[in-house]
Amino acid sequence: MEPAIKLQPGVTKGDIRQKIWDYMEKNNLANFPRPVHHRIPNFKGAAQAAENLPSLREFKNALIVKVNPDKPQEKVRLLVLEARKTLLVPTPRLRKGLFNKIVPPPGAAKEIIRVCSTAQGVKDFSVPVQLDAKVHIDLVVVGSVAVSKNGWRIGKGEGFADLEYAMMVSMGSIDEKTVVVTTVHDCQLLDIPEELMDNHDLIVDYILTPTQVITTDCKRSKPQGIIWSKVDLEMMQKIPILKSFYCREKQEGKDVALKDERCIDEKELQKFSGERMPRKSANATRLKSDPFEKTGSCDKCEEETECETKAQSNATSRVTAVYMGNIPPSLRVSELKNILRDHNVAPLRLNWQGAQHRAFLDYKDEITAEAAVTSLAGLSVSGSIIRVELAKHQGDNRFRSQTNARVNRQSLT
Repeated sequence: MEPAIKLQPGVTKGDIRQKIWDYMEKNNLANFPRPVHHRIPNFKGAAQAAENLPSLREFKNALIVKVNPDKPQEKVRLLVLEARKTLLVPTPRLRKGLFNKIVPPPGAAKEIIRVCSTAQGVKDFSVPVQLDAKVHIDLVVVGSVAVSKNGWRIGKGEGFADLEYAMMVSMGSIDEKTVVVTTVHDCQLLDIPEELMDNHDLIVDYILTPTQVITTDCKRSKPQGIIWSKVDLEMMQKIPILKSFYCREKQEGKDVALKDERCIDEKELQKFSGERMPRKSANATRLKSDPFEKTGSCDKCEEETECETKAQSNATSRVTAVYMGNIPPSLRVSELKNILRDHNVAPLRLNWQGAQHRAFLDYKDEITAEAAVTSLAGLSVSGSIIRVELAKHQGDNRFRSQTNARVNRQSLT
């Protein structure tokens, strides 16, 4: 089968993403959320592509499966749960850890199992997996924007799948035997030039589409761990869990020089993160016998735990609001909440002003709010493109009183 999209010499990863997104929009090949730009496309036929997974020997033998939280892989998550395998799902944008274990209620009916596979279910029926958990992942399923039959993969450009894999290597949760699968629409199969691939890019072993199963036989090595020379201070701030890996690997004597080609010392790390470097302690809490135990820590010293507690207690002082405008009159607040959950951007508080066709979303800090704006960019509801941006008046960096909130929000109109 010839690729639906032809690539010209000199094409970049960004060009490929744009071509895929444009083609799928033009040919109406995706379901909600639309438009597909800057997303892992929820392609039509995603469920059919997922149905190919149980036929793989690697799936049949797998005990623990990690699946990305995106909408097109919802059916994959359901199949994992129905097969009574352990399902791990990454935390949204890696803000609160690496991944969670989905735990359906005992004796859960089929409908509850289905709910557990959805974005809301991932939120309601999950427990965190500690970084020092002794977990071996047998199979990894990721979403893609584009993929080649050679196994080269291109994501939406934020690098989360690559970074998640690298972190799992650092945890010792995966090895060269761990199989990586992606599900895509047939139009997402392209002849990606190998020169576009870097040593941090994740490659795939199987490609599942609605019409075929492709074994890539890719000989290229998968990422061998976190490549610190590709990490910068901004990324460390946006993905707090990286600091834990940084501290751990620095203690182990590994090269943790960041992208700006200089090692940061303890004072510099404290300056940008508000935390102190952990030191080895004889009293450090060790993992309990159950690797999925909710409690426990990752060799944190008392100082580090104290700093994190202070950071959490001050979280309300950095609340940032996001404005949503041009909301169609037919949209209900419950429907908006579902949309936010589907995009993994549920706010601390939602101020619904349906009569004015707008809403305000409060997030814990500016980074989280900006991530929500990015995730909701281009959101279309009932034919209306929703205007999403940081609110122009953020108040006084505290949870605003109802009076102040009303004044600030009226000034936006």
